[in-house]
Amino acid sequence: MRKIAFVILLSALFTGCASVKMESKEASEKAKQFTQPESGNSGIYTYRDSFVGKALKKDIWVDGKCVGESAPDVFFYTEVMGGKEHKISTESEFSPNDLSLLVEAGKNYFIRQYIKLGVFVGGAGLELIPEEQGKVAVAKLELATPGTCSKQVMSKSY
Repeated sequence: MRKIAFVILLSALFTGCASVKMESKEASEKAKQFTQPESGNSGIYTYRDSFVGKALKKDIWVDGKCVGESAPDVFFYTEVMGGKEHKISTESEFSPNDLSLLVEAGKNYFIRQYIKLGVFVGGAGLELIPEEQGKVAVAKLELATPGTCSKQVMSKSY
């Protein structure tokens, strides 16, 4: 029985495809112009392009506020106050995974969310990606509608 459950879990991680509500093609193309954020702000592109875990959705938060629920081949764009440290979080199997990032006003940052194997269900992690590499990755993805998370706020705001 354990072998069957393990096979089912493993196949769910590698097959199927989760979906989330998407923004218009126009909004997606505008976000992919990578313009400079509004005065005093920094832009954060959070994206998911990994092959593993196509059937999973994972929440993303910035400073405890829901950015959205990710799915394969999507990205979110969020502006935050520049010159401050911000916490980007994603849900994982047992507890959230956080990435602290000190941002400079006027710059865009790229955070890749990746899915990793877990004990019961796939977890998620976050990594800061160099700007040019992030632009190439995001250019191949589509903009998801922000603001819908499956869980409550992960942590208190900064």
